[in-house]
Amino acid sequence: MGSSDAETRAERFETVEPIGKRVLIRKDEDRKRTKGGIQLPDKIEIPTITGRIVAVSVQIERDEDFPLKQYDKVLFNPKNAIPVDFEGDNRLFVVNVEDVVAVFRKPVKK
Repeated sequence: MGSSDAETRAERFETVEPIGKRVLIRKDEDRKRTKGGIQLPDKIEIPTITGRIVAVSVQIERDEDFPLKQYDKVLFNPKNAIPVDFEGDNRLFVVNVEDVVAVFRKPVKK
């Protein structure tokens, strides 16, 4: 059995759909320098990080208590985030909605 057999059996996923009270988030690039110009160490532990919502579960989509939608920029706690081995750079995470701590919104013009 050659590698081509393994490749034929391996499934190619096109999308990842979160289930339950979860969202799929693409983590923003890690910052290596603060706005003030301070260089951060490579292995710094950051308690919350930002990202964009790629997909929301059907349950969250229907729940008015969670005003989250696709493309929202959010701040989330990555401690319980589940990395999705879907891309080479591993920036996709399935995140429990309770770990999304803030949504960035543009001010509404009056």
